[in-house]
Amino acid sequence: MLPVAEPRVVAMKLADGTRLDADIWAPAGGGRHPVLLMRQPYGRAIASTLVFAHPAWYAAHGYVVVVQDVRGTGSSQGRFRLFADEIADGAAAAAWAADLPGGDGRLGMYGFSYQANTQYLAMAGGARPDAAAPAMAGWTMFDDWAWEGGSFRLASNLGWAAQMGWLRAMHDGDAAAAAAFQAAARALPLGGAARTRPEVMRAHAALTHYTDWLTHDRPGPYWQAMAPAGLLGAALPSVPMLHVGGWYDQMLMGTLGAHAAFAGARDAAQRLVVGPWQHQPWGRRVGAVDFGPAAVSRIDTAQLAWFERHLKGRDVPTGAPVSLFDLGRHVWHDFADWPQTVETAWFLAGDGLAASGGGGALQTGAPPAGVERFVHDPWRPAPTHGGHLGAPGGMQDRAGVDDRTDVAVFTSPPLRAPLFLCGRVRAELEASADQPSFDLNVTLSMVDPRGRAWNLTQGHARRDAAGWCEVAMRATCASVPAGHCLRLSVAGACYPGHPVNPGDGSAAADFTMARERIITLSIKTGQSRLVLPVVV
Repeated sequence: MLPVAEPRVVAMKLADGTRLDADIWAPAGGGRHPVLLMRQPYGRAIASTLVFAHPAWYAAHGYVVVVQDVRGTGSSQGRFRLFADEIADGAAAAAWAADLPGGDGRLGMYGFSYQANTQYLAMAGGARPDAAAPAMAGWTMFDDWAWEGGSFRLASNLGWAAQMGWLRAMHDGDAAAAAAFQAAARALPLGGAARTRPEVMRAHAALTHYTDWLTHDRPGPYWQAMAPAGLLGAALPSVPMLHVGGWYDQMLMGTLGAHAAFAGARDAAQRLVVGPWQHQPWGRRVGAVDFGPAAVSRIDTAQLAWFERHLKGRDVPTGAPVSLFDLGRHVWHDFADWPQTVETAWFLAGDGLAASGGGGALQTGAPPAGVERFVHDPWRPAPTHGGHLGAPGGMQDRAGVDDRTDVAVFTSPPLRAPLFLCGRVRAELEASADQPSFDLNVTLSMVDPRGRAWNLTQGHARRDAAGWCEVAMRATCASVPAGHCLRLSVAGACYPGHPVNPGDGSAAADFTMARERIITLSIKTGQSRLVLPVVV
């Protein structure tokens, strides 16, 4: 490794005169090296060290590392507008960084979350890096970041909006607003009568995107203006990319969507790595489970190998095109492409007591028709527990949640042989309610011989009519051992991951305590089923 010089602050000027500041880390001995650019809003000194090695580590391996405050954040000038300026600013920053003294003309981009989206948006503005490594990004934005199944992601949207509002208030010198946002981030304001519109978001609406995300409750031009999927369209640039995701990350489907688009459209090398992780941190303990030493993040070394090959032209191994962590066996699987699967259906059966003591079952043949009923009470909604929206999240034992009488539980017999699942899961349910609107939250778990129910994936859907409903669940990769059972849990809420649907058909922005109704939900068994992707 090379000695690294002390970082220097370097400013660039945009065409409109706005100054953007960056920290630059470089080898101390001079020379010319490829440039790695990260653009982020959280204060450039952080440099995504929540999940990555410090920029000095990359510089020690022979790179000029540039970490830039985006417009209106940190010490950069201008007014921060969520994603809106990252297209033009990102393209300008990429051109500027590639031409910095000490650079050799080759440019890579890296970063996770917002910093991943700045890579895509810079490309939408015309940037053509020689390699990129977007981790845990949004792709369509509407349904892989802000909404899910027609339901607003309440807790995660509130928390992130408070953080972004705090950043804007701190930059603008508004101490009162900053304090209000910080308090909201540390204790989410969920108890007000206006269920989705807490006072802090109303009082300081101009400083954060929260109200816009809440009120734009359908895909459309608002979301397309920030979505890499729409902005890049069919003209995807030919850039070698390392895509990184986590099975319990709330942006998993964005990562998978971006990888599928780039892998299918261009001949540039694409690699996908999906670990067991939540959004952060990326360690061996995810939720209540220690996934072992194999789960410790090696993304820094994977990124370094990627840049060594695609920026320096070195013949170094970069790993299999698709590397997926198995949540059941706690090992990695390497594939040339996403593995081939066949859809296998497990039908819901019951004796009317699926929510009252374990009378629900999963079986491979269709059972006689029946009905399972359970009552959603807004006073005590079924909680968010584990998964991509829980706090705590990740893999958790949800057996206690499944014991609730407002959760219908359908469990298979113990498996006679291991079952390897890899891909997106869905539940096809014939459902109805005694109110105009209702929610369905479904969770797939594996139940071990001790009765612990370990969540693998879940999905959520708002319904405004009775009938057949396909609840899309997120992708998973898990070898379910022989002797374990499969379980599908169905609830009428997942709070506070999603707001409580009041049942009257109102828009999420209008949810109030006064509107909330008790809802009796019915699931018809017999043809309702769980559909699993089984590796062949």
